[in-house]
Amino acid sequence: MAFDGTTISCIVYELGNTITGGRISKIAQPEKDELLITVKGSDRQIYRLLISANASLPLIYLTSDSKQSPLNAPNFCMLLRKHLNGAKITDISQAGFERVITIELEHLDELGDYCRKYLIIEMMGKHSNIIFCEKNSESQMIIIDSIKRINSFVSSVREVLPGRQYFIPNTMDKYEPYDFSVEIMNKILSKPLPLSKAIYTTLTGFSPAAAIEVCVRSGLDSDFPAGSVNDDERLRLYSSLSRFIDDIKNRRFYPNIVYDGKKPVEFAVFELKSYEGSDCEKFESVSEMLESYYSKKNQSTRISQKSYDLRKITGTLLERARKKLDIQEKQFKSTEGRDKYRLYGELLQTYGYGAEYGAKSIVCNNYYTGEDIVIPLDGSMSAIDNSKKYFSRYNKLKRTYEALTLQIAETKDEINHLESISNSLDIAENEADLNLIRDELYDSGYIKKNSGKKKVKKVQKNHFLHYVSSDGFDIYVGKNNYQNDELTFTNQTHGDWWFHSKGIAGSHVLLKGRGLDIPNRTFEEAGALAAYYSKGRNSGKVEIDYTEIQNVKKPKNSKPGFVVYYTNYSLVAYADISMLKQIDD
Repeated sequence: MAFDGTTISCIVYELGNTITGGRISKIAQPEKDELLITVKGSDRQIYRLLISANASLPLIYLTSDSKQSPLNAPNFCMLLRKHLNGAKITDISQAGFERVITIELEHLDELGDYCRKYLIIEMMGKHSNIIFCEKNSESQMIIIDSIKRINSFVSSVREVLPGRQYFIPNTMDKYEPYDFSVEIMNKILSKPLPLSKAIYTTLTGFSPAAAIEVCVRSGLDSDFPAGSVNDDERLRLYSSLSRFIDDIKNRRFYPNIVYDGKKPVEFAVFELKSYEGSDCEKFESVSEMLESYYSKKNQSTRISQKSYDLRKITGTLLERARKKLDIQEKQFKSTEGRDKYRLYGELLQTYGYGAEYGAKSIVCNNYYTGEDIVIPLDGSMSAIDNSKKYFSRYNKLKRTYEALTLQIAETKDEINHLESISNSLDIAENEADLNLIRDELYDSGYIKKNSGKKKVKKVQKNHFLHYVSSDGFDIYVGKNNYQNDELTFTNQTHGDWWFHSKGIAGSHVLLKGRGLDIPNRTFEEAGALAAYYSKGRNSGKVEIDYTEIQNVKKPKNSKPGFVVYYTNYSLVAYADISMLKQIDD
């Protein structure tokens, strides 16, 4: 979710309660579009305020982390240090419901007189900026400098240069949410747009996510045409929008992050009814929420980047194996008529004496079925030679059939193995997981081994994913094929149950029975885990095989993660694990 007006309102409220009245003790510019300001609060606490005008990720929040600054501070940073070191923060405000924050600062000038400066943070996507201003004798806001200088060649709407007057750009005739009324409601419903888009294109500071949330709370489809709303739906929408805006106006915030497994998918300062049923973590402050969200998001991004080479290798190998299987199956199909040639050879040996020399065919009685059959002949050869030719063709197709039967089975095994590696990459959580997957690719001959001694794999204790069912049973999930083997054949005890997605790649799931009667609900939850950690996660229902652990065997010399079982039960599970509690071992 972008920094919209609701998030800005919440962060302004929080900063007003923490650093207003504090003094700036240090200013750093770790990145070209980022500031880290250290503030000594009126409560004698030390706060670090991170401000970024990054085009793709503008943000502002209090952080506990410190960043290394360049040896030579940029000019904008030096300017701020000159004016603002020791300055007192007297006010922090939001311009209406805009994505603009103004930090008012009081400091002593060179003559020892008090004067005011303004640090204005604009959180507007690619137009984001940090602008340092002061007021002239006519109380106009004049730009001293900015972290990004914008001239007329870049923007015809507004120049952001030293000496220019500062103003907030026009917001395309949008209305302030705090002024929401029946007239504004009519403007929303008069637009020929989907309902959610009509809301966020009419109200200042509303993001698509906030607009969708209002629609959900109204019981309306966000894609429903705005002009088709009936009187009852109009009343519900008006009521939901009014309550939503009233919550923001009265500072009733609910900082939270919604997760898909361990991956953060959305944050907001209001309760996300649109993600009902998903894992949700609530925070005491918006800064804690933002710091947690971006650190986990960055971790997820880093893992994705570090796994790029492995994904590329696996994807290429899978594509190659599937093409090979397609060719093999076409060749295999061509061997289907082989028994016909054997029959022709046998019948010609029996009845060939009746064929005239140079004949193009002969009719023979098929003694297997009692029916007559027409056998084509090469007129330049005798019947016996024709028989030999048919036997030769049969034997060649038979050898091809036998070879392809083995090759197709091997290729299918290879595809299954590569798909299981691909699934492991999807659920990898850290670099240690990626190293195990890389080791598996080395061991399987898909990647050339590095020169020198190969490092011995060290598997840490309690490395499996660990969940607890609603009835208190421990359930473990392997994150890659090496872990799957260890989980199934080393970590198991009598009375445990094993789960796996049927016919598709997925993790091994082990339900620890502890010698107790296991409720049906726990079996269903273990099945949900097997569905969630499989390639069928996004397909809705997934068929799951499950059996007692002693029924699962590993064939000799088989690939990692490969097992066989001949006795099992089946269930259909949804990839929903919200009812399960994850344990960080």
